[in-house]
Amino acid sequence: MLGTSPKAAIRMNRTPRCDRTSAWSALREHHEGAGRRFDLREAFAADPGRFDALSIQAPEVFADLSKNLLDARTLAILLDLARECGVEARRDAMFAGEPINLTEGRAVLHTALRAPREASPNGAAVHAVLERMLAFAETVRDTRTSGIRDVVNIGIGGSDLGPQMAIPALDAWAHRELRFHFVSNVDGHDITSVLRRLDPRSTLFVIASKTFTTQETMANAAVARDWFRANGGGDTRRHFVATTTNVEAAAAFGIDTTFGFWDWVGGRYSLWSAIGLPIALAIGAGHFRDLLAGAHAMDRHFAEAPLERNLPVLLGLVDVWYRNFHGCSSRNIAPYHQGLRRLPAYLQQLEMESNGKRVDLDGEPVPFATSPVIWGEPGTNGQHAYFQMLHQGTDLIPVEFILVRKPGHAHADLHAKLLANGLAQAQALMLGKSAEQARGEHVPGAAAGIDAEVLARHRSFPGNRPSTTLVLEELDPHALGALIALYEHRVFTSGALWNINSFDQWGVELGKSLCNDLLPRLASGDTGGLDASTAGLLQRLRR
Repeated sequence: MLGTSPKAAIRMNRTPRCDRTSAWSALREHHEGAGRRFDLREAFAADPGRFDALSIQAPEVFADLSKNLLDARTLAILLDLARECGVEARRDAMFAGEPINLTEGRAVLHTALRAPREASPNGAAVHAVLERMLAFAETVRDTRTSGIRDVVNIGIGGSDLGPQMAIPALDAWAHRELRFHFVSNVDGHDITSVLRRLDPRSTLFVIASKTFTTQETMANAAVARDWFRANGGGDTRRHFVATTTNVEAAAAFGIDTTFGFWDWVGGRYSLWSAIGLPIALAIGAGHFRDLLAGAHAMDRHFAEAPLERNLPVLLGLVDVWYRNFHGCSSRNIAPYHQGLRRLPAYLQQLEMESNGKRVDLDGEPVPFATSPVIWGEPGTNGQHAYFQMLHQGTDLIPVEFILVRKPGHAHADLHAKLLANGLAQAQALMLGKSAEQARGEHVPGAAAGIDAEVLARHRSFPGNRPSTTLVLEELDPHALGALIALYEHRVFTSGALWNINSFDQWGVELGKSLCNDLLPRLASGDTGGLDASTAGLLQRLRR
């Protein structure tokens, strides 16, 4: 199947775009009727079994969908939409290694990176790199022999966000004698603040770039190498390694130790590959394999579970319901675990780079909205920052709570407060507070003489605001792997419904090419052919 041509893949994937299906028309009619007026409070009052009916256990992740603006009829039509749009066939084509990334003529096989050797069409190559990478990680983790105390990952995008998200999430399993640092921004303030804390004799630099040409990464790598040499660093080849496919360029830079991956691994899906080397250095070979195993368990769930009990599919369908019928332009991610503080940033790239597209697979403009804006902060921090808007603002914003039952620390009282806050916020979004309830409350902090009716309006909440709650038993490597894979397949589902290519990112390229033109102009002052704004700003920055 890996040899299938893009044109053949287009023919095989010829299924209707979502807005050209009968299910889409049925959803529009349903939303205009019962869907628009749906009230969560009434739904729970009418159906004591709603929680059980709309909860699902997937590998490592329990999901409560009952606080979403949907009923049995909504869900049935959404499932019809998935079938009409051929989500199952598209999913199967991805797992089979067909070139579903049509604009680049590539397969999409990040799932092969976490599959057992015998279960993957690329198992031998994948596991050869994996075993060599994990063996190297164990030699570095033997800090008494290696002498390494600090690891600096230099990458950007998927070569940075995955490891930077996963390592703090798995802090309970991390090596206690290794410190991890991340440099991504080409802003020199980023690398300068990192380098001043390091000793070159005990530092390992990981240069993460598939092509070994990424502008920001290579600029920072050169700064790191110069710093290393200027501060008494010894053997560059012992203190620099690369995760790249461009072995020749790495060697020219002064790196012998490289770990490669393949063009069917997209950057935002690459933490399972050699890009995950910093994660392996942090948690060790065994736990890294657990991370892969958790993701593979979710892969099997996505591939095998019927649509009605398939969590990634259901979440993707709900996302389309909110984006295209309720007009929700963003989704908030609220992980109630400090270890997941970088998860919202990771998910921004995963979803917005994948599904932030305006044409379908045939290059036709789509007449509907695609990716929402993904944003968030860990609870309870977010409660004291933006939850005001979630509760009383004018926009309807679905919220995703992530709760972890067992903490990775001994402070049970703090964890109970954390969980209670997460539950309370979801409950408050749903229930709200009427003006009548507000009028009946004593408010010591209210301004003297303020009209009671005015105060009640200020202190009322509309409620009926949707949320999903995901529950993990424990944030361990297996569970984190399953959680990330869940989000990957959810994004795939909504992209398949919209009939877009979730696996290219041409929108990133224009700014890069314009930067290459402007960079020498900052030195020369040449503004020929530039628009007046860019020319004026360039001249001001050169003063």
